[in-house]
Amino acid sequence: MFDQETRVTQCREIASGPANRSIMPNHIDAFAAALATIVGPAHVLTVPGDTARYTSDWRRNFPGSARAVVRPASTQEVARVVTLCAAAGVAVVPQGGNTGLVGGSTPDVSGQEVVLSLDRMTAVRSVDPLDNSITLEAGCTVLAAQQAAAAAGRLFALSLASEGSATVGGVVSTNAGGEQVLRYGNTRDLTLGLEVVLADGSVLAQLGTLRKDNTGYDLKQLFIGGEGTLGVVTAASFKLYAQPRKVVTVWAAVPTPLAAVDLLARLTDAVGERVTAFELIGRQTLVQVLAHPLDGMREPLDGQGPWAVLFDVSETSALMDPEPAVHGVLEAAMEEGGVSDAVIAASGRQAHELWALREHVPEAQRLDGPSIKHDISVAVSRIPDFIALAGARLEALMPGIRIVCFGHVGDGNLHYNQSKPAGMDDAAFLARADAVHDVVHGAAASLGGSISAEHGIGRLKQDAFLQFKPAVSVAVMQRIKQALDPRGTFNPGRLLPRPVREPS
Repeated sequence: MFDQETRVTQCREIASGPANRSIMPNHIDAFAAALATIVGPAHVLTVPGDTARYTSDWRRNFPGSARAVVRPASTQEVARVVTLCAAAGVAVVPQGGNTGLVGGSTPDVSGQEVVLSLDRMTAVRSVDPLDNSITLEAGCTVLAAQQAAAAAGRLFALSLASEGSATVGGVVSTNAGGEQVLRYGNTRDLTLGLEVVLADGSVLAQLGTLRKDNTGYDLKQLFIGGEGTLGVVTAASFKLYAQPRKVVTVWAAVPTPLAAVDLLARLTDAVGERVTAFELIGRQTLVQVLAHPLDGMREPLDGQGPWAVLFDVSETSALMDPEPAVHGVLEAAMEEGGVSDAVIAASGRQAHELWALREHVPEAQRLDGPSIKHDISVAVSRIPDFIALAGARLEALMPGIRIVCFGHVGDGNLHYNQSKPAGMDDAAFLARADAVHDVVHGAAASLGGSISAEHGIGRLKQDAFLQFKPAVSVAVMQRIKQALDPRGTFNPGRLLPRPVREPS
């Protein structure tokens, strides 16, 4: 075994090329100086004031401390940084837009991990409207991807409330879904190819846009949803679609979650795959949004009921108009009591205003105070059962608890969050978090569901993951982790627990 100074010197020889050799800056240690020879001194951050935005999540639930934040500008630089860190036994925490909610992209409190930020790698490498594909670097935001596709007359289908800051690498690593998943699928369904830096510094270059390639294992699937534990995604290719020519946006009041599920079935029968998005919004959720509104936000309907749905039906053909079919479904549902009232957006601006209410939910809940968050999924038909079961158990556990329930009913994914009862102390509420998690996760599992549908496991849900995921599944994941990252370089302690023997 060589000592730390010798090891850093050897790593520098591995990671540095002749054109990048430079005099070590005096204000950083030898390891950070070695990083600087790869990416340039300006892009190795070690001062707390400079690293602060990289070392805590946006809700400040997982603050940490980094040995350094390194910001490479190319895949080659990422590979050399990984090579250096692996040889020195330094853990790497890949980071995109840092919009996650489970502590998967921020360093721990040890001060020994390196945050590898992809925020300089923002290029749109190619857009092919004939192939309906786009290739993007990992630091490109979802919003920038949408704009690049639109400029070519195409649709980038992933749509998120955080799309202005969420990045390509982040959505791939968490297999994000978003609002249009009902029609277009989640990130796994949209991804055609990946470029990934592996733990030994080699680059898995599989950015092809083929729809059919039956030549062995589909390796990209290992990294989609892998939460940065198996490799660093540096670029990705995605499917594009025709832009919709007509979108019908509706906000409808419904009496129960069962009525919402029934309305979804009616719509699907009437217009098929044109149902693009279908969101359930509980009354408490809307109350919270309207208590912390953005300019222009208002109650969509007079006498709003206990539940609402917000949905889009879209059509790409200029020869067809889905609006009459939507009117017919709403009228039939109203006659039978499944819908009490509804508003159809008369313009793109009105549609935007309705969707702004949904997209403002996470920020409104943050402004409201402490909350306990869940991201569960069950079969669409079991959504009413889950809401009834979890709600009754939570009320028995903590009378007066406020349930902020909203989400993508079309794919069975609910964001099922809790805010404290009126008059309860913040600390007392958060002290019951584990008990609340047990109730919600237990209810989802009892109905054959999942404890995480979009946000991932990170550090927040690791105990629940190990409790509810079959042991054989966890063991297989651990074998894959050992095969691809034997030293435990990437995101140790996230998703999977740290091995008993730490990397040397």
